[in-house]
Amino acid sequence: MAKALDAAPLITVITPTHNRRDKVLRAVESVLSQSMSRLEHIVVDDGSTDGTEAALDRVHDPRLIYVGAKWRGANAARNAGIERARTPLVTFLDSDDVYMPHRLERTLAWFEDNPGLQVLLSSFVSLKNGRSTNCTNPEAFINPAMLERTLVAQTIFIAGSAITARREALLAIGGYDSDITRMQDRELLLRLARRFGAQLSGDLDWTKHNSENSISGRRDGYVEAYANLMGKHPYIAHAYPHIPPYMISRQLIADILRGRLPEAFAGYMANRSSKELGYSLPELVNGYVYGRRWRRNLYNEFRNRFDARPA
Repeated sequence: MAKALDAAPLITVITPTHNRRDKVLRAVESVLSQSMSRLEHIVVDDGSTDGTEAALDRVHDPRLIYVGAKWRGANAARNAGIERARTPLVTFLDSDDVYMPHRLERTLAWFEDNPGLQVLLSSFVSLKNGRSTNCTNPEAFINPAMLERTLVAQTIFIAGSAITARREALLAIGGYDSDITRMQDRELLLRLARRFGAQLSGDLDWTKHNSENSISGRRDGYVEAYANLMGKHPYIAHAYPHIPPYMISRQLIADILRGRLPEAFAGYMANRSSKELGYSLPELVNGYVYGRRWRRNLYNEFRNRFDARPA
C-alpha cells in the first residue's frame, strides 16, 4: 500500500544487499514499520540476480529508494548510499538483520538531545544456531582515546547495524574502505575514533541474524582479515604491542580446542607469511599472556567506570 511522506526525512537507513531477496524484504519491512515515519531507506543492490529488484519494486512506499548497480562489494554499496542520503543522520541495516519497532525513534532522540554527538553505537540481540544472546553495551559516552582502546581490545559490542553517525562525519573520513571485506565496521570506527568519541546505548533495538553466507561468521580467513586490518592501522602494533599476537593466538587456540587442527595450522602459517603480523610461536605465547592481561585490565576499568558488561 502506498504511503505518502508527511514531511522531509530525518534519518537515512542504508542497506547493501546481494542475492538475499527474502531477507532484504524482511529488513525493509522492519524499517518501513518503524514507530517514526520520517525516514528514507536506501537499498543498494550490489548486482543481485535473484529477483531482488522486482521484489522491492512491489513495495509501494516512497520512503524506499532502490539503487541498483555493481558496486564492487558491500562497502562500496554503503558508500553509494551515504553519498545519496538526503539527511544529516545516517544509520545502517545489513540485509539479513531486522530493526525493532523503536530503533529509529530512540536513535533520533539521542542526537536531538546531544547536538554535538557524532557517533552512536546501539546494543542488539544476536541469533545464531537457534540461540539468542543479548549483546548489551553500557549507557555511556566514551571519548576518542577510550573508543580506540575498546575497539582494539574488542571490549564493546559492535556490528554494522549498530552504527549511526552524522553524514558529514562519515564523509570526512572517506566512508567505508572498499579494500576491507571483513572487520569493516571496526576499521570504520577506528578512523572515526581519531576525531570523535561515541555514545554507547544499552537499548536492545535490533536483531542480528547470523546468516550461513556471512563473511564475518566464517572461521577461516580470520588471520588474513586481521592482517589486512593491521595493514590499514599499523600504529596498533606499536601502541598496543601485545594485542595483535593475542588476537591471533586466541583464534588459533579456539580452533585447536574445537579439534580444527588443519585450520589452526593454516592460520598460524598465514600469520607467519604476513608482513603485517609474522609472529613466531614464542611471540604468540608471550602476546597471549600479556595481551590477555591488558585486555582484562581494560575490561575491569571499563566495567568499574560505566558498570558495563562488555564482550
